[in-house]
Amino acid sequence: MKKILFASSEAVPFIKTGGLADVVGSLPKNFPSGKYDVRVILPKYACMDKRFLKDLTPVTEFYAELGWRKQYAGILKAEADGIQYYFVDNEYYFAGDRPYGEIYQDVEKFAFFSKAVLDALDKIDFFPDIIHCNDWQTGLIPVFLEKIYRKKEKYRNIRTVFSIHNIRFQGRWKMNEVRDVTGLSGEVFTPEGMESYGEANYLKGGIVYADAVTTVSKSYAMEIMTPEGGEGLDGVLRKYAFKLFGIANGLDYDIYNPKKDAYIPFRFHTSDVMKKKPKNKEKLQEKMGLPKHPDAFLIGMVSRMSDQKGFDLVACILEKILSTENVQFAVLGTGEERYENMFRYFAEKYPDKLSANISYSENIAHLIYAGADAFLMPSLFEPCGLTQLIALRYGTVPIVRETGGLKDTVEPYNKFTQEGTGFSFANYDAEELADRIHTARELYDTQKSCWKGIMIRGMKKNFSWKSSVEEYEKLYESVCQIKM
Repeated sequence: MKKILFASSEAVPFIKTGGLADVVGSLPKNFPSGKYDVRVILPKYACMDKRFLKDLTPVTEFYAELGWRKQYAGILKAEADGIQYYFVDNEYYFAGDRPYGEIYQDVEKFAFFSKAVLDALDKIDFFPDIIHCNDWQTGLIPVFLEKIYRKKEKYRNIRTVFSIHNIRFQGRWKMNEVRDVTGLSGEVFTPEGMESYGEANYLKGGIVYADAVTTVSKSYAMEIMTPEGGEGLDGVLRKYAFKLFGIANGLDYDIYNPKKDAYIPFRFHTSDVMKKKPKNKEKLQEKMGLPKHPDAFLIGMVSRMSDQKGFDLVACILEKILSTENVQFAVLGTGEERYENMFRYFAEKYPDKLSANISYSENIAHLIYAGADAFLMPSLFEPCGLTQLIALRYGTVPIVRETGGLKDTVEPYNKFTQEGTGFSFANYDAEELADRIHTARELYDTQKSCWKGIMIRGMKKNFSWKSSVEEYEKLYESVCQIKM
């Protein structure tokens, strides 16, 4: 039986700030239990969901050596969905009302976490075949393993897989300070190691020292090897292209299932979606304070409001779309103040056409997925994306830009062959976005049978974790064959 330890800075249901938490919270439980013993280790944040803190059971405690420091580390455990979770406790590092702080704090915090993860293996008597590290916060685990722990007998055969969920976030900080914090030797801080543009770079450390590197869609794996998509690391990724793999994220179909979703008032499947979806649409309009116009083309957005998500394109075309098209927008999310204020402005100017909830609500999110006609996601770049997968599952037709995981998962509608599951545009261009919205709205208004076909094809697509897990299994097997 293969033993796998996922190391991450967040995972649902315990702590979540983004899609990383969804992946680490759902992927481990999808591996065959008879073949894999999969466990997860996280920091024990003071800001963790309080419902879970009382259920944590102490396991052990020790002191982790971090450079010249010795820092306390407690290990606690809990179980969720049949998966054993461990938590690294240290009140100095993991206090506060949010998991991440200023970068100068976080580079030391996650250096400690990475060191404590490796020290904990002996204490919990779990030496995995593979440590699966996730994003820059765990980038030092492969580095520490290779440079400090590999000489120890019990650590000799451990392999590492390092997953990049978003290459924009790299954990970069001053070389001398990181060297002091980690206690690593000078050779690590060279261009062949963690050095990048004069700084220490945790993400680069993971790329260089891990046995395999993955990212969360095949298109994104190609894009990050280009100057446009590599965020300064395209050169090192091309160098290590032999160990870079793109494996798409899956969707937890137990949570996102319109047949049994407790968040939506009218549950449905492909057989009754045309009957039930309009009822959810009416409830969404009511919830968002929009007029109950059944014929209005209702576009949903559930997103972090940032340039990455294409909100600068939305800003360019929103006045035109609202003033000329028979549309409504139901928007949910938070982010950059300029975009939050933009939606407040348009909600006031066009109260019958746009409603923005500047917050996050799981209940409203599910209602948007179930009630909207279309789902807008014009991202500048998108490593994988989960919301377009949810939209497809709920018969809400995606309108996306052809980048990363959006390109891999949304098939453009072809009016001649009647194939496709959504609408897409190639260039990062506001006029192309406006044209796609217009085309989608026109088809919705004039060719209901074609629109229904797009909905049904999207609902029938399978983006569960099954095929992704099979790819990870093959990767794990090959990684375990690597000779040291």
